[in-house]
Amino acid sequence: MNPTEIPAGNTGTELHPLAPFLPSGARILMLGSFPPKHERWSMEFFYPNFNNDMWRIMGLIFFGDRRHFEISGQKRFDREKIMQFCMEKGIALYDSASEVRRLKDNASDKFLEIVTPTDISALLTALPECRAIVTTGEKATEAVAAHFGCPMPPTGGHTGVSFAPSGQDNITFPGNAVSDTRHITFYRMPSSSRAYPLSLEKKAEAYGKMFMSEGII
Repeated sequence: MNPTEIPAGNTGTELHPLAPFLPSGARILMLGSFPPKHERWSMEFFYPNFNNDMWRIMGLIFFGDRRHFEISGQKRFDREKIMQFCMEKGIALYDSASEVRRLKDNASDKFLEIVTPTDISALLTALPECRAIVTTGEKATEAVAAHFGCPMPPTGGHTGVSFAPSGQDNITFPGNAVSDTRHITFYRMPSSSRAYPLSLEKKAEAYGKMFMSEGII
């Protein structure tokens, strides 16, 4: 596939243009909704829009510099630096939808219809050390909550769910642990989109607390 082309699905849908980023030993799986249209990309990786603040949030948390992952003098992010960082920290990345239909010609989740949800169980199976799922917006949170059959956590909050290789994923209740199940903490973080009404510093504070709870910081 030409990297400048988004693969088309059926009846006007789009298939996800990126493969899941699943580094060995990853302990956290971060799930957004779906990439924006390719003309908005500044790199061939997750959160590619230069106006999206995800990599500025990461730069502020881990390096005290919101511009750490920007390429100086260019309006784009440093893909190789970001990938190396995620591998070192054990952060896996993908999105909650594998196929979508855009109801309007923009990047807003509000006008994004999920046609095919991501197989979250397959991702967790490929990540045996993963103990946390982090959603980065309302659409992703809805999809993950639907997968596990649990309520959506409040923004900045979390809930416990269980993952069973047999596919019987569900909300975790005290005393229901089974030997082959894995406890997963499901975090809902503020959206990294600038449309979300929270300062970069406050977003970094929320994400930082989550990373600290998971032993990444």
